[in-house]
Amino acid sequence: MRKNESGHASVVMVVLRLLCFLLFAGAFIPALNPARLSELIGENVSLFTCALSYSSIASEFTRALQRGWVEKSAISTAYTGAVLAALGIAGSMGVFCVSLGKLKMKRLSAAIGIGAGVLGLSSTAVLLNAASMFTNSPNPDRIDPMMPVGVWVFAAVFAVQIILCVIALMFLPKPTAEDRYEIEARYRLFLMMLPFLALVLIFSYLPLWGWRVSLFDYRPGFKLSMDSFVGLKWLRYLFDNAATRADIMRVLRNTFAISGIGIATSWLPMAFAIFLSEMRSNGAKRFVQTLTTIPNFISWVLVYSVAFAIFSTEGFLNWLLTSVGIIEAGTNYLMNGSHIWLKMWAWGTWKGLGWGAIIYIAGISGIDQQLYEAATVDGAGRFQKMWHITVPGLLSTFFVLLLLSISNILSNGMDQYLVFHNPINKDSIQVLDLYVYQLGLGAGGGSTSNISLATLVGMLKSIISVTLLFGANKVSKWLRGESIV
Repeated sequence: MRKNESGHASVVMVVLRLLCFLLFAGAFIPALNPARLSELIGENVSLFTCALSYSSIASEFTRALQRGWVEKSAISTAYTGAVLAALGIAGSMGVFCVSLGKLKMKRLSAAIGIGAGVLGLSSTAVLLNAASMFTNSPNPDRIDPMMPVGVWVFAAVFAVQIILCVIALMFLPKPTAEDRYEIEARYRLFLMMLPFLALVLIFSYLPLWGWRVSLFDYRPGFKLSMDSFVGLKWLRYLFDNAATRADIMRVLRNTFAISGIGIATSWLPMAFAIFLSEMRSNGAKRFVQTLTTIPNFISWVLVYSVAFAIFSTEGFLNWLLTSVGIIEAGTNYLMNGSHIWLKMWAWGTWKGLGWGAIIYIAGISGIDQQLYEAATVDGAGRFQKMWHITVPGLLSTFFVLLLLSISNILSNGMDQYLVFHNPINKDSIQVLDLYVYQLGLGAGGGSTSNISLATLVGMLKSIISVTLLFGANKVSKWLRGESIV
């Protein structure tokens, strides 16, 4: 920090960044949606969704518009207010990014913040006008107008943002001719990563708010506020009900078995990558790599179609065996539940082996070639160089992926097991993800859906997975002296 730059300016900029981040997060929280000016607008619709899609606001007003209960201009005004608020928030995120720069960038961010704040306050005025139009509509009782608390929350935050930006301009010194519009390298890297962090926040952490469903007797089609709060009822039910407890134990057995086979053979992509890198012909290498990578991009529905064409009663395998007289009648191998764990592992390995080898191929290209040259001078053969140079060079990557696999031991995925699932192999193929899916849709533990119990099981799975990750990381640090955290 420059000598003539006030320390108060740094504090103001930190508070301003925090405020901008809170604005951004608030745009995805439905409870703070300032555009929800009527009960006809869904309570699970966020400001971001309203600004992104006009239909998210207007979809439930079709009958009200036809009957003349509300004017179309009121809905358009509410949508305009949502768009202005979203633009103000986008400007605030610009403030967050630009304020990480040096003096000129900080002053620019303060100016942008004032403009974004004014835009946000103008959205408040537009939304208040829309609220008045809803209230004074021809038949307000039919549309249930309301004044969401988010209107005042966002207005207050935008106002504070303007004040902080003005204070920042007062504390920040005027730039000199030597100052440039620059951002330090560490912040540039952070800004490059910021969009991906935002996606993780939106799609991985924000949905955790849905865990509260496990505390209610949730009924599809009803608002959560209309359902009975039951606290830990479903947690007690999970352990007290003998049938559910037996289902969970069976599902966990399948999950651990299939995941265990996958972890035990997790070295296969590394071995495949090593042998692939040892191929002399570049054309053959590219052909094999392409051929083994393509299955990763094929959906499991198509994979099952191929399996059905080969292994069904009238499939190619049965046709071939009956044609040569080995068997008299065809057998539907897909309906056979024997060795289903190995079958699922084989299909998964076929589909993901080439894709899993890509990261190891990249790791091989990063190994110092001088090590191979020195080994050649010492008389080492190809397999000796693979064992003593390539394998040790890839072990760190292998152990990182192994730890991540251990943390995801309860997450086998669902698509593969859903398409291969049938009444005969159900007891052996139903893994935890598939069980949660079927339980939520009513095809699992009972004849009716139980979304609350399914939410609880999924929540426990996530907690256990995080615990396994930290546990495996500690064991790795204790045994190898290295960890990923």
